[in-house]
Amino acid sequence: MHPRYLYPVYGLGGLPESFSRLAAINGGIFMLNRTVDEILFDADGKAWGIRGGNEVAKASIFVGDPSYFPSEMVQATGQVVRSICFLDHPVPNVGDCGSAQIIIPGSQCGRTNDVYVSIMDKQLEVVPPNITLAMVSTKVEGHQNPVAEVDAGIELLGPILHRFDSVSDTFGPVGDGLDNKCFISKSYDESSHFKTAADDVLDLYFRITGQELDMSIDPHVPQPGDY
Repeated sequence: MHPRYLYPVYGLGGLPESFSRLAAINGGIFMLNRTVDEILFDADGKAWGIRGGNEVAKASIFVGDPSYFPSEMVQATGQVVRSICFLDHPVPNVGDCGSAQIIIPGSQCGRTNDVYVSIMDKQLEVVPPNITLAMVSTKVEGHQNPVAEVDAGIELLGPILHRFDSVSDTFGPVGDGLDNKCFISKSYDESSHFKTAADDVLDLYFRITGQELDMSIDPHVPQPGDY
């Protein structure tokens, strides 16, 4: 079994780290350890700044997830239930793959929405040796006990050392952002393959620039020694 999806070594934190590095060498400015207390709008309803404490940062456009914006600018899209599980053994029936993804079709487990299982081990430097990390998620369909909605995925894991469950509200933008200069992404959904997140990034790019992203780019990934 050979997985056909990509996941960054050391976890998803490597993505903002890489973005920060590229932004810095291209003139980006970072305000670390600052909260976003308020988005500031002019008389025409266009955003011109954000306030964090007693400091204000100005910009011509604002890009962020729904949690940063006023409630009237976002709309609820449902809920996602996730279970993060730590195991002291490999997940059964995936061979010697330390990194794998399992998608259980909803039609096979009495559901409308699919159940996603993401599996990682030491190979991706997200857990110590001899520990497996498994994340199981799905869209909540109104069950009285939302955590039970991931049971079809949990049953594949075998004995669990520690399990952490959460139910999160998801949101999306009300508008496209052209009128108020606030370009809002969607909340992360239940999927584990990042396709919907990638589609959301492409949609943001189009809304901001008015053009489709040209993916015919140099595939070389800059390394620290390249700067």
